[in-house]
Amino acid sequence: MDRITEQPSPYRHLEQMPVEDILRNINQEDQTVPLAVGRAIPSISPLVELIVEKMKDGGRLFYLGAGTSGRLGILDASECPPTYGVPDDWVIGLIAGGEIAIRKAVEFAEDSHTQAWEDLRAYFVNEQDVVVGIAASGTTPYVVHGLRSCREHGITTACITCNPGAPVAAQADFPIEVVVGPEFVTGSTRMKSGTAQKLVLNMISTSVMIGLGRVLDNKMVDMKLSNNKLLERGAKIIQHNLHIDYEPALELLKKHGSVRKALEAGSLMKPGE
Repeated sequence: MDRITEQPSPYRHLEQMPVEDILRNINQEDQTVPLAVGRAIPSISPLVELIVEKMKDGGRLFYLGAGTSGRLGILDASECPPTYGVPDDWVIGLIAGGEIAIRKAVEFAEDSHTQAWEDLRAYFVNEQDVVVGIAASGTTPYVVHGLRSCREHGITTACITCNPGAPVAAQADFPIEVVVGPEFVTGSTRMKSGTAQKLVLNMISTSVMIGLGRVLDNKMVDMKLSNNKLLERGAKIIQHNLHIDYEPALELLKKHGSVRKALEAGSLMKPGE
């Protein structure tokens, strides 16, 4: 039997379908994805708890993928430093074929049995770290053999896949299987499968950062203030939390350079200062 991600789309003759029908049918399929992710939460929760524990002890989180899956891992990893103010090497995304593969497909890069381990070794991956393999099909050699090498070296592994019982799950201490069914365009796993992977990655990184204390109440108090929009957002957080006007809040933020430090300083200020 074909893998679920490769099974024929239930929709036929797409080239004859009116545009609005195409859009509605894609949307209808997309609505099934969060439900499938919800069914996987019991598999995600223990992984998050372990990642938090390991990162508190100096470990790192690695994402390993090819094609769309690799790009999604890199996207999630790259957004952690600006959003939560963490160092660039806390969450690391690796893609088969290297940096050029972020924008262009690199032929046969995903078929390597050894490159993933070489890529990880360049970062001195070790037993403190957690490596999450991302593969919609669950068969990508770069990911499967990368996780196998990690396990051989005592490194904790996890995976996100959209096929149950896939080879990648056999190499994962924490397999996450999000079964979203056949794609609207047969085999186009950048669609529902990619959406499912993005949602799971959002959940993992967000809950890990909360667990590491990078969120106060429901605010990104450690975000990097890299543009005017974020300065304004930060000032409004300070304004709300300290019950002061916007301008003094903005000045406090500029003085201390982060929302967290400004809040700490503001809470120590005497009235009228």
